[in-house]
Amino acid sequence: MLKTKHLLSSLLLFIISFATNAQEITQTIRGQITDSESRLPLMGANIILLSDTANFTGTTADVDGYFKLENIPLGRHKLKISFLGYQTMIIPNIVVGSGKEFILNLSLEESAIKMEEFEITATENRGDALNEMAIISSRAFTVAETEKYAGTRGDPARMASNFAGVGGADDSRNDIVVRGNSPMGVLWRFEGIDIPNPNHFAVSGTQGGPTSIINNKYLANSDFFTGAFPAEYGNSLSGVFDLKMRAGNNEKHEQTFQFGILGTELMLEGPISKEKHSSYLINYRYSTLTFFNKLGIDVGTSAKLVYQDAAFKFNFPMKKGGNFSVFGIGGMSDIDIVISEQKPEDREIYGEQDRDQYFGTKMGVVGATLTKTLGEKAYFKATVAQTFENQHTYHQLIYYTQNPTSDSTFEYVLDNDGYYKSDSLVDLQRFQFNIGKTTGALFVNKKFNSKHVVKIGTNFDVFYLNFQDSIYGTSSTYKWRNRWDDKETTLLVQPYIQWKWKLSEKLTVNAGLHNQYFALNNTYSLAEPRAGLRWDINDKQNLSFGIGKHSQIHPLYIYTYQIPDGNGGFVQHNRDIGMTKSMHYILGYNRFVGKSMRIKSEVYYQQLSNVPVEVESSSFSLLNQGVGFQRFFPDSLQNTGTGTNYGVELTIEKFFTNQYFFMLTGSYYESFYKGSDGVTRDTDFNGNYILNFLGAKEFTVLKNNAFTIGAKVTYAGNKRYGPVDIDASEANAEIIYIDAERNTKQFDPYFRTDIKLNYKINRKKVSHEISIDLVNVTGNENILKLSYAPNLEDPTQDPIREEYQLGFLPIFYYRIDF
Repeated sequence: MLKTKHLLSSLLLFIISFATNAQEITQTIRGQITDSESRLPLMGANIILLSDTANFTGTTADVDGYFKLENIPLGRHKLKISFLGYQTMIIPNIVVGSGKEFILNLSLEESAIKMEEFEITATENRGDALNEMAIISSRAFTVAETEKYAGTRGDPARMASNFAGVGGADDSRNDIVVRGNSPMGVLWRFEGIDIPNPNHFAVSGTQGGPTSIINNKYLANSDFFTGAFPAEYGNSLSGVFDLKMRAGNNEKHEQTFQFGILGTELMLEGPISKEKHSSYLINYRYSTLTFFNKLGIDVGTSAKLVYQDAAFKFNFPMKKGGNFSVFGIGGMSDIDIVISEQKPEDREIYGEQDRDQYFGTKMGVVGATLTKTLGEKAYFKATVAQTFENQHTYHQLIYYTQNPTSDSTFEYVLDNDGYYKSDSLVDLQRFQFNIGKTTGALFVNKKFNSKHVVKIGTNFDVFYLNFQDSIYGTSSTYKWRNRWDDKETTLLVQPYIQWKWKLSEKLTVNAGLHNQYFALNNTYSLAEPRAGLRWDINDKQNLSFGIGKHSQIHPLYIYTYQIPDGNGGFVQHNRDIGMTKSMHYILGYNRFVGKSMRIKSEVYYQQLSNVPVEVESSSFSLLNQGVGFQRFFPDSLQNTGTGTNYGVELTIEKFFTNQYFFMLTGSYYESFYKGSDGVTRDTDFNGNYILNFLGAKEFTVLKNNAFTIGAKVTYAGNKRYGPVDIDASEANAEIIYIDAERNTKQFDPYFRTDIKLNYKINRKKVSHEISIDLVNVTGNENILKLSYAPNLEDPTQDPIREEYQLGFLPIFYYRIDF
């Protein structure tokens, strides 16, 4: 803690030394205006700076839709964009800094009946999704939001956990629970294609991890869905991240350097050809836990951890609204949990206590996107990519040195430095999981008139599977034995059609059908209906309704894992399990209070069917999987399980005006399931309630600089668990619960307070930013799970131990844009 105080003092002195600049500095706002349905540029669109009341500042878009406003003072501004026959858009809270130009690419929607001014703030203020087929349970989020929210660490998933109906499962990971569903039900989409788990140290069967590979610095405005999503999204039961990558600055070379506890990173962007508006963007980050260890900060492990990631995008605009781009993201991570080199007092929440564990992951995506206009009312978009994910591990079992005692038992021996002595390390396990994928997304968007728009397309994935798993030693021989070796290719295809019908300026209907076919076991789901209805009662309030049927395949290794067949061979006992099905029913009400506040409420009911449960009578259900760092290998499964989720959500949100914002969200929900034993139980994720408060206040310092203080407070019901079967736990050297009493107990409520301090210094052509995120500032001890951890010094003590989530965790960075 003393080292942390020194760190805070040094940061304060650093801030004071910079806070001496009050000169007049200006910057440029520019971008492109296009039609939302055809993607054609809107030549002649008007762009006016509303925040400059003393002078008229405005321009019109050129023949390619580009515009530029120069010599704009630093600070927050509001833009008005209008074009004859289109709904007017007003964009508030444009933050202009000295280090980078502000680039804004916008699409206007044609008015259905009459020309009137309509204050649309989908990307900056009202939170409406960018996807025009979205009606309900959807929200846009921006880079500015991920940087503004306390406790998010610039992570899209941690940012989403602030929204109503969404909670975190584990402080050390970014898995999110959407309306009581397993985190396994979340879909990640990037640049239009479905991608593997985009997190470092990702484990098969999960969609989260400790740290995101995706960096918010290169994200454009993106969407997040929590239910009844449009027909173009498939293979998901609970939520969708639809992330977009921005293009680099196409007129000016810019650089960003950041140094902090979570890593050192560099981003470069600029024009390839100014005349053709082409650009590049490249980002790289490298990190270790060295800083945490040197500062004496407890992160739950003393393991040796290293990760790095990178991203790039080369963007080439074409004539008549067309565009071609090449993009990529990827990351590598390795962690060495060397239990044999730990002391008795060392805490380890990520690994097992009886072995040394060496674990690593790799993930990558490289793709290309072509957008081409088809006349004045349609456009075609095609994205093709190659993805890759790898997980590899090596375990060695530890045999500790023991000495006999006077009472005929044994005690473990410590060496002179306080470490346990070990006699030997014996090979135990190795595995390699490799999944390659050729993936694509193709669609045509056709606007028949101002009232009717149809989108038809397909998503496809060709998987290349290579799974290997070996163990060492048996009761009679000591050698490696391959218990799993599977190499095969399979296909997932998802065609869809969507239709948007604007009956009037106040009434909109979206409808669609989604289809899904999985070639590995010839399973399919046809004509899944998706529909949404929104009625704008007036300009202050609206009602919406959504319904959708959704299906999801399961982690691919579950299909191909094999067990002995009793005749000397092996059988893939779960190859034929079908997709899990889910029906969503959602009713929403939205009311705006003034120009900067809204109250939003949604009521939902979700029915899950065809859920894999064990053939033998038990409480097991796949609905309880999808978190943590351990793979799971279920017994023989059948699709006879069910689940039910229902709840009510409330959001009171004050958008950023007058230099502050806040958001208060509350959720009450129930989440039940039924296993093969026929008993209805709470799911592992049925916390029942989540309360979140989030806010920030900005102060202007010396005209050009800004100091922001933000806070987040979370109070939520914790996870479920059951009584421990002590005998079974000792026999298996891991935690085993009494099956019949699963989830009859609940951990104490979860409580956490985060504080974020940020200071931004604008100088001519360069900006500095110093930030510190104080996670769990009160150091509250929240229970994460129970573990089997016998005391090696005193075997008579209770071997069942409560493991706690992260304690106080200060995360700082220094950033420079130039």
